[in-house]
Amino acid sequence: MLRIAVPNKGSLSETAAEMLAEAGYAGRRDPKTLHLIDAENDVEFFFLRPRDIATYVASGALDVGITGRDLLRDVPQQAREIESLGFGGSTFRFAGPPGRFTSVEDLAGVRVASAYPGLVGTFLRERGIDAELVQLDGAVESAVRLGVADAVADVVSTGTTLRQAGLDIFGPVILESEAVLISRPGDAEGTETLLRRLRGVMVARRFVLLDYDLPADLVDQAVAVAPGRESPTISPLRDPAWVAVRVMIPSKGVNQVMDALYAIGARAILVTAIHAARL
Repeated sequence: MLRIAVPNKGSLSETAAEMLAEAGYAGRRDPKTLHLIDAENDVEFFFLRPRDIATYVASGALDVGITGRDLLRDVPQQAREIESLGFGGSTFRFAGPPGRFTSVEDLAGVRVASAYPGLVGTFLRERGIDAELVQLDGAVESAVRLGVADAVADVVSTGTTLRQAGLDIFGPVILESEAVLISRPGDAEGTETLLRRLRGVMVARRFVLLDYDLPADLVDQAVAVAPGRESPTISPLRDPAWVAVRVMIPSKGVNQVMDALYAIGARAILVTAIHAARL
């Protein structure tokens, strides 16, 4: 069986479980369940702390796992990142008291607090900067005010939390993170099937099917508006002057596409969600 590590809690847990369910895998009914066998799909799930998943997979104890890129980069022995999963996005930046730091080089010889010392330490070493890292599990933004550190490296969304703590962002982006599928060294049987299914879920979430009827002599104009993933399917109708068109298009902006097709002369325009896909 393919052994899969899944976050048992935290910001990645719910969406990861939803993706696996949409991909056709069994889900746990009890949130306290730490191990689940899906015999129908020949996989075995292990529900673990997100921070531990990269370690288990890198060691070969488990075959694949879903975790954050930040957590993957934070461990010394790293597994292979094989696919970005399109959720759980975050950005890591440095922050410090206003006016004290202007560049990452200013961190030489000072204390930097972070919940990701491995990630931040690697970033600084690659730039030849020797700083003292202070590991904290949470509330990193309070470290400067409480005198534990001179600067912090933390997740930034809007920057509001850091500003409320009296800190300004400076220096380059440390990492753009999101949920990723990771793999142990070597190839595990069943990984390609899992990857293909998850890609199908991501496609289904990003695209819709668009059906409409159209005068046959306007097909070229309509295809220019909505060319589709590859090429539209065009079928004859009982009235030889009309055709039925089916096309897969991005769900973002679908209403604008419908408006444009209607303006050309399309009618009976319908949008259908995609629940699964293989491309």
